[in-house]
Amino acid sequence: MNFIQRQSRNLIGRRTFLTMAGASWAVTLAPSAAFALSRAEAVYASAFMAHDGSYGIATLTEEGDILERVPLPARAHGMTYSPVSNRAVAFARRPGTYALIFAPDNSQGPIVVTSVEGRHFYGHGCFSADGRRLYATENDFSGNRGMIGIYDGTNDFARIGEFPSFGIGPHDMTLSADGRMLVVANGGIETHPDFGRTKLNLDHMEPSLALVDTRTGALIERHAMPDHLRQLSTRHVDIDADGRIWFACQYEGARNDLPPLAGSFSRGEDIRFLELPEETTVALANYVGAIAVNRRDGLVGLTSPKGGTAVTVDAKTGKVVRQDSLADAAGIAPAPHGFVASSYSGQFGEAHSKVAWDQHIVRVRKL
Repeated sequence: MNFIQRQSRNLIGRRTFLTMAGASWAVTLAPSAAFALSRAEAVYASAFMAHDGSYGIATLTEEGDILERVPLPARAHGMTYSPVSNRAVAFARRPGTYALIFAPDNSQGPIVVTSVEGRHFYGHGCFSADGRRLYATENDFSGNRGMIGIYDGTNDFARIGEFPSFGIGPHDMTLSADGRMLVVANGGIETHPDFGRTKLNLDHMEPSLALVDTRTGALIERHAMPDHLRQLSTRHVDIDADGRIWFACQYEGARNDLPPLAGSFSRGEDIRFLELPEETTVALANYVGAIAVNRRDGLVGLTSPKGGTAVTVDAKTGKVVRQDSLADAAGIAPAPHGFVASSYSGQFGEAHSKVAWDQHIVRVRKL
């Protein structure tokens, strides 16, 4: 068995799953894809690059069977999904300027939105609890400040406002269970599209984690990295079943340093770094590219493309319960049990496809 851990297929039978997925979607699929869908326990979406250099999004099962592909104009990065509106979004990789909104079951046509003048996307975002609004992390590059763009899901995702992320370089973002708070990972790295992806302030970074009120845009809490860890860029976040916020980092300091790379906190608490064994920290190579929480199993998953490693941690104890070698490890997402992980070299779970998966996976729960 590889990194993916599975439960029995009897959890969701063929008829139950097809009812959930919608028989109309299965009818539109190629016979092999429809068969794969009928046997699936979970469906995911991830961006990819094909061997001919083109880009797209694929929906696929936990086994790595590709169901459908949607072409993209340029490379995408992070994704989000609303089970209420049955919409998924792929955000352009920084400093990209597009986001593609689509229905995984093809029940609604795709919509492309473009960032407004003076802004670009940072590759991540999330929906409001009711699916009516989309929040996107953005860069006000002339003002050197992070922003959260707000888009109206009831009006073709027209941009209707923004509020600050209370930091520089906002990257990933997630929503609290009650829908009232955004958790924003401000990476602290200054960039400008005139300089591509060049990091302009590595000697005076300002990484932080901000909790922002979704109704008012007001700052609830802000947690800056300690002074001795100012080069620890806060990049990705997720929330566990108890509401505890987990974050993962990428270190921009000396290569032979061994800083903590992940941690957690609850509202009203100080951040607490995860104390991983030294061999695990070394294996992560100062770079956690993705984090995911399996809320049912109480697990936290980390991947490192630089270290070629996938790690599973017990959320209660902080102990490593699994560590796997996975060359070019990319995305990670909760599976029916444990996690499914992907790689830049085409691995998804136990399957291999002729694509380079991008760094993130979203689980599509309602189809």
